[in-house]
Amino acid sequence: MFNNNTDNKPKIIIANWKMNPDSFGETDNLIKIIKKGIKKSDNLKVIICPPAVYLSKIKANSGFDLGIQNIFWEDRGAFTGEISAIIAKNLKIKYTIIGHSERRKYLNETDEMVNLKMQSALKNKLSPILCIGETLEEKKKDVTSGVITNQLKKAFKGISNIKYSISNICIAYEPVWAIGTSKTPSIDEIMSVNLLIKKTISNLYDRETAEKISILYGGSVDSKNAFDFVDKTGMDGLLIGGASLNGSEFARIVNLFE
Repeated sequence: MFNNNTDNKPKIIIANWKMNPDSFGETDNLIKIIKKGIKKSDNLKVIICPPAVYLSKIKANSGFDLGIQNIFWEDRGAFTGEISAIIAKNLKIKYTIIGHSERRKYLNETDEMVNLKMQSALKNKLSPILCIGETLEEKKKDVTSGVITNQLKKAFKGISNIKYSISNICIAYEPVWAIGTSKTPSIDEIMSVNLLIKKTISNLYDRETAEKISILYGGSVDSKNAFDFVDKTGMDGLLIGGASLNGSEFARIVNLFE
């Protein structure tokens, strides 16, 4: 059996701002509200993932760890509009979201593309936040386990050495049908996926790796349900979308885990 007691790991709360806010002024205000509202804790890691154009300014003024919402898989070249892992690393960015369902849906990002991005991130010492999850149709067909297992196997295909930074790798379970819908899985469903992820990673690598990788939940998280999503499921933290754009609400969520 895997250990669902993750008290030895810092809880990780990630804000995915997606394509928001609209201006530097709004961004500054949001960061100020979050900084003022959050109580500092040694057992808590807060990561902000804003649009790429805001990264440098937030880096200079916030003190938060930052993540970029996407990277391209090549280090450099004629790839208009893309940002490489090397560029992100040189900006002192530590994390990158990879494989978010919105990119899979709207930009036709495939499992093969996700794998290439995972390889690039790890090669360049960026910590990936790998997003996985089933659609509503897949949930209704009761194939969630197969979907999750397949996404993980394809994401980590050909990646033989991830031990340099196991503790900084995150896998975020975001059921597609729960994102922005106010619908959420049950505690038992989230717990089952947590254990499935650990089992799959253990089969791909070993049990030590499975225990050290941080597993997060995301999808319609707010200050009313956030604590239970972690405390009752063994998850190591949260990937938060809409609620992270309300500075006071995001701070309330973070402070639940101080």
